[in-house]
Amino acid sequence: MKKYILLVVLSSILFTSNVKAQARGIKIGYIDMEYILEKISNYAEAKNQLEQKADKWKQEIEAKKSDISKLKEALKTEKVLLTKELIEEREVEINFQESELTDYQQKKFGPNGELIVQKSVLIKPIQDQVFNAVQDIAEAKKYDYILDKSSDLTMLFAAKKHDLSDRVIQILTRSEKKEQMSKKQQKLEDEKERKQDMLDDNPEMSEKQKIAEERKAARLKMVEDKKLAAEEKKAAAEAKRKQALEDNLAKRNGIVSDNNTSTDTKNENANSEKTPAEEKRAAAEETKKKTLEDRQKALEDRKNAAEEKKLKIIADREAAKKAKEDAKNNKP
Repeated sequence: MKKYILLVVLSSILFTSNVKAQARGIKIGYIDMEYILEKISNYAEAKNQLEQKADKWKQEIEAKKSDISKLKEALKTEKVLLTKELIEEREVEINFQESELTDYQQKKFGPNGELIVQKSVLIKPIQDQVFNAVQDIAEAKKYDYILDKSSDLTMLFAAKKHDLSDRVIQILTRSEKKEQMSKKQQKLEDEKERKQDMLDDNPEMSEKQKIAEERKAARLKMVEDKKLAAEEKKAAAEAKRKQALEDNLAKRNGIVSDNNTSTDTKNENANSEKTPAEEKRAAAEETKKKTLEDRQKALEDRKNAAEEKKLKIIADREAAKKAKEDAKNNKP
């Protein structure tokens, strides 16, 4: 009945709105509370903890039911062996445990049970934040009505462009971020939000900005491609110049890179390709090398001669000293 009354009220509001839309420009939006709650991390975490508690309560209830079933089966099996007093006593015990189980179920899952109470405590602060955000949106964007899609109020049709749920989530998320920001950061974030809200309210402007961003990205890509091509061309020129220098150096040193010939053949080819100036230079190098070798040999010979002379002098001294000692020992 309540749902029917709300539907009638909504129909009346929409009818009145349609009649006066041209005169007043009435704006109607809606939110989906369940969708908003699913997107809030704090609610999801608390809901998960609450579900874990509910699962634990359900396990306890199932265990209690199993115990009661075992008592009933035992009574059924042993009933012929028991006296009337014992049978009544067991029946009283079973009834007592069933009553306790019913009370426990109502305490945990009843209309006023712990699950409902804790869920209300969990949702209440978030609902307050959502209501505040909805009021801010309604005042800023001049909405006349904002409905809740997930409530008992039936919505036969709702265009997506009138859905304000994502806008509410943005406001709640921004509020959480701002608590951890400095004043300067909050100011920059407010300016960013203002621009984003302007784009949200003007889809045509948003589409134009999107096209401008795409063009800007295309220009940047073209510049990057040109820059990359220039770098590749420069690298190729540098490699070519380096190869030319290596070829000239190899030619100057008489090195011919031919993998199919032996070392002697390479040397002969190099010698046959030398110019007169290179031959003269090579002859001068050879003469200089031979002179250095002769000088080194003379120094080695002189050093060896001096060493031999030194050893001979030491030997003569030792011999004279020994002769003198022998003469002294042989004297009568």
